Amino acid sequence: MHVVIMGCGRVGSTLARSLEDRNHTVSIIDSEPDSFRRLGPSFNGDKVTGYGFDQEVLQKAGIRRAEAFAAVSSGDNSNIIAARVARETFGIEKVVARIYDPGRAEVYQRLGITTVATVKWTADQVLRRMLPAGAEPDFRDPSGTIRVDHVPAPEAWIGHRTVQFQEQAKSRIAWIDRLGEGMLPTRDSVIQEGDLLHLVIREENAAHAYSVLDDGPEEQ
Repeated sequence: MHVVIMGCGRVGSTLARSLEDRNHTVSIIDSEPDSFRRLGPSFNGDKVTGYGFDQEVLQKAGIRRAEAFAAVSSGDNSNIIAARVARETFGIEKVVARIYDPGRAEVYQRLGITTVATVKWTADQVLRRMLPAGAEPDFRDPSGTIRVDHVPAPEAWIGHRTVQFQEQAKSRIAWIDRLGEGMLPTRDSVIQEGDLLHLVIREENAAHAYSVLDDGPEEQ
């Protein structure tokens, strides 16, 4: 698909290169031409100098054929305005805006513009790495019903089948990171030392799941 990005800072340039690596076409907009140097010599997309909330600039970047738009400049106001123009004027459904103010991000999320609240996201990531396992989930769905946690395989469960854990913990192992690679568990999979388990848990069952992790398998 074709994607238009506003902002060629570290986030925008990384996003643009990642999209190209996945064989999508990209146009990137920035008011400072020197910013395009971050893209490197291998970037094949369009570089458009201007402001991403200017309709003429957006059209030059191919907004009418775009399927997605990302506003990731350093300014909340610019990102909000550009996101709304892309959504409301050009009818782009997949619009994402980076917003530093978490309160404003929540407002625009309710208006249908997907937002990434940078400060809150960073704070959440730090919390997850500081607090005990299970205190903060890696992901929680918008309804607050389902959470995803990543947990190092407890010693008590090493050598036991994943299906046994799932039955006793009333949760699912979505995937396992093992020796640097992800793997999907089968009924015959066995938990090994060094595994990182990615658990999908109903919020109401979280305490039970962590109790099963700590206590180990029940006798059959």
